[in-house]
Amino acid sequence: MRISWLIFGLLLMGCKPVAVPEQVVTRDAAWLDARSAQQALAAGELTSEQLVNYYLSQIEKHNTHGHQLAAITEINPDALAQARQLDQERAAGEIRSSLHGLPVVLKANIATADQLPTTAGALALQGHLTQSDAELVQQLRSAGAVILAKTNLSEWANFRGENSASGWSALGGQTRNPHLLTHSPCGSSSGSGVAVAADLALLAVGTETDGSIICPAAINGIVGIKPTRGAVSGEGIIPIASAQDIAGPMARRVYDAALLLEAMLTPEARQQIPASLTAAALQPANSGKVLLVRAYDQRDPALVEMMDKTAAALSAAGIEVVTTDAWALPAELYQAEFSVLIYEFARDLQQWLIHFGVPENVNTLQKIVDFNQQRGAEALAFFGQEYLVQAAAVDLVAEQAAYEQALLQSRTLAEAALNPYLQQGYSAIILPSYGPAWPIDHIKGDSFNFGTSTAAAVAGYPSITVPGGASGLLPLGLSVVGLPWSEPELLRIAALLEQQLAAYRRPGFVANLE
Repeated sequence: MRISWLIFGLLLMGCKPVAVPEQVVTRDAAWLDARSAQQALAAGELTSEQLVNYYLSQIEKHNTHGHQLAAITEINPDALAQARQLDQERAAGEIRSSLHGLPVVLKANIATADQLPTTAGALALQGHLTQSDAELVQQLRSAGAVILAKTNLSEWANFRGENSASGWSALGGQTRNPHLLTHSPCGSSSGSGVAVAADLALLAVGTETDGSIICPAAINGIVGIKPTRGAVSGEGIIPIASAQDIAGPMARRVYDAALLLEAMLTPEARQQIPASLTAAALQPANSGKVLLVRAYDQRDPALVEMMDKTAAALSAAGIEVVTTDAWALPAELYQAEFSVLIYEFARDLQQWLIHFGVPENVNTLQKIVDFNQQRGAEALAFFGQEYLVQAAAVDLVAEQAAYEQALLQSRTLAEAALNPYLQQGYSAIILPSYGPAWPIDHIKGDSFNFGTSTAAAVAGYPSITVPGGASGLLPLGLSVVGLPWSEPELLRIAALLEQQLAAYRRPGFVANLE
């Protein structure tokens, strides 16, 4: 490890910038997709080291400087050494997988056994180094991925308190939407979404409890996959609730997301999904039946255009399209979901804090609440910690029966919204993912237009969002939802939409609308 790169790794902590060594790159790495990167690496037109150098230079230019995206919290000082080792293996004919030599960034709530802190963006966990990799990280390393950096997030995965602004954390600051820098990147996987959208990274891993992959992917104009419950291991991820938490890929192309997901599947998922996900992403759907939800058309004229084009594209491909103007989840579902999240947050976070050796002064929820109160605005800027306080007060024994009832109710209601279609011959339900991004507001917090992630999140069903259109400068996404383990079919539909709508656009990094 050269000392210059150890110093480079400190850039995000305010140290003096250093020059990035220039590399002779035969293939231009800018805005490269994973399939093209695979081909360039195989042809000797590009090395993993050159790829890593390119993204390091992009991070230096635009993370805390330039566009000030604040998408990356820490750089892995071992990334270049990992890339060189993987280049040597390739030269020797040793290819670990299709992911070999490709750099990946991880949300900062995913444990890694290296020099990258695992913090969830919280001041209480500042600098915390874990002694083991999360299971999905072990899988990525074994597949030959380069762990490049960790990404900013909505603090505690947006489960600290009310009226939060998505993409803000005490440690990482405010992540900004690269399409319109004054606007929200959505959360909680905001840094992962922005890093990919802004070409600070090729591939990213986010995590979702309800919308935390789908929303930032849709609002930043990229692809995101929230897999089937249990398809990716949650071991090692700072939790909200194991009933719904799951990691998933974020990328600019459907194939890229499929490639990353394939490397992270659990043994159970590989049995349930024997088909190749990357092969599915290269085979656009040409048959089947889908439900197209048009209940949100009145929210924005751009949604009407997007859904019209979607219907036409699906029909032209030979897919039967049934539309509905009705789509509303009962209030009881949201109430039951929140009860589950509070209970499991109290249970699951406590287990993580102990297992991963958090310092004694912050190794319980109550100690974290007390720490935040003592540190004042430094820890609790802009909004409070109501969810942390509620979770700290949970009596796991006394409240267990109520929790189990809420878990059953939430899943029953979520499945009731989806199953009448998905169990009756429909390949998928297609909905607009979220409304367009809103202005960042640290006083009032987020002002969502609408979101459609909850049913799939609570039911544990897979969902894929792809770029579908735009409202002015701001991207709009389409969500494709299916039954558990239907990822290959959903990828084929997503690939068709990607191909026929051609809605992906590079961000313009517009400073303001004036």
